[in-house]
Amino acid sequence: MSDKIMRAVATRTSGEVYIGVVGAVRSGKSTFIRHFMEKKVLPYIRDDKLAEKVRDELPQSAEGKTIMTVEPKFVPSTNIKITVGDDTAFSVRLVDCVGYVIPSANGYLNQDGSARLVKTPWYGDDIPFEEAATLGTQKVIESHSHIGVVITSDGSFGDFSRSEYEKVEEQIVNELKELGKPFVIILNTVNPNNTVTRDLAKELAEKYGVSVIPLNLLNVTEAEIDELLKEALNEFDISELNLQIPDWVKALKDNVSYKQAFATEIRSASSKYRKMKDVFTMMDELKASELFERVEVTNIDPGTGVVDVSLDCSEEMYQRSIEEIIGRRIENKGELIGLLQEYADTRQIQSQIGPALQMVNQCGYGLAVPSVDDMVLAEPEIIKQSGRYGIKLKATAPALQITKVDVDSSFEPIIGPLEQAEALLEHMVKDYQTSPSKLWNSEIFGRKLCDVIGDGIKAKIHSVPDHVQYKFKEALGKVINHGKGLIITIII
Repeated sequence: MSDKIMRAVATRTSGEVYIGVVGAVRSGKSTFIRHFMEKKVLPYIRDDKLAEKVRDELPQSAEGKTIMTVEPKFVPSTNIKITVGDDTAFSVRLVDCVGYVIPSANGYLNQDGSARLVKTPWYGDDIPFEEAATLGTQKVIESHSHIGVVITSDGSFGDFSRSEYEKVEEQIVNELKELGKPFVIILNTVNPNNTVTRDLAKELAEKYGVSVIPLNLLNVTEAEIDELLKEALNEFDISELNLQIPDWVKALKDNVSYKQAFATEIRSASSKYRKMKDVFTMMDELKASELFERVEVTNIDPGTGVVDVSLDCSEEMYQRSIEEIIGRRIENKGELIGLLQEYADTRQIQSQIGPALQMVNQCGYGLAVPSVDDMVLAEPEIIKQSGRYGIKLKATAPALQITKVDVDSSFEPIIGPLEQAEALLEHMVKDYQTSPSKLWNSEIFGRKLCDVIGDGIKAKIHSVPDHVQYKFKEALGKVINHGKGLIITIII
């Protein structure tokens, strides 16, 4: 698993595995860096001289209250490129920060009680120890690292209690969250498998919302470091969420309520859970929704941050969507077949008059061109023209002429005194200016305005006598068949 994890980390960090190590003083930062370099970097350095140089640059660690790291240190001093396997090459560098001060530690104050000054790569002048710790954390994590490792302790080793580490632990975590880089927490302990230790790690993970791994850094193994890196990968954001959804859902228009609910549910879950470690929590939330019948993670690539998810939607949602689209529920396959046949007939009609309706909406007049099937061929006949003879082939076809006519209708209720009419007018004008639909659906004399006006328009449309309709059809036919220049006037 070692090579696989390192490949994934290298992919995720674009070939630059830069890890910033921060935490309180005397928590085990230098010890972790030393073990990491010995187990994950030095074995892959093929140049013996370079390996020796890197080994000489490893930080020193010791027991007691005296602070060992007094200035930020890059390990190695310059990033080196290593190759894992035959195909994966990447740069590696760790940064050992000045630790956040624990009051009972030694080495951060001078003998006279003044703040000890230390050197940093970011200032020409020396700065106070505590300032260097805060500045180093910001600089290292923000500018020099892709992954942060916070090291704290349960107080089971050394001369410091858990409470002393706890005071600076929260400050460090909050600063890292503000910087927005992925990080994990190591709970350095003598007994990583102890129930009490495990419970503390779980408590800290819930408190800070990040992975907390209990480790004995004096005896940390390569497998444990791999597990740490795996947890660090889970702290990265999901870079791409690919959803496999049923074709029928894809085909739904955006105004269908299920499609809207579907999109809202996915958008809500993906915005709430953004880290790789949250993938299965996100899936559990989607599974709890009635919108989905099955939710399955088909692939997770920690190196690229790509997650593939397969979604199946319930039969009930399918039925509801059909009901919404067609306006009624389909109870069985026979009913579905009947509906499809009706649709086929309707589609044939729509293909003929659809373009005409588009023309009507654009210019007020539309033509539905007949198909070959609509044409009726007359019997051929001989014709004579200028002493010569020929054949006449004639066909007749119904051509639909669609005309848009603006029909107006009004409603003029008598209210009573002028004051009442003016008050009602003022109320209606206000509704018209703010929400026309509200006025349209308002009731006057027990009926909605839209119904009253609608009835007036329907009455005018149906008021055209049959003989007038016939004359209009006959006249339009003469115009079409005998030439555009012919003018026909109809007087009723």
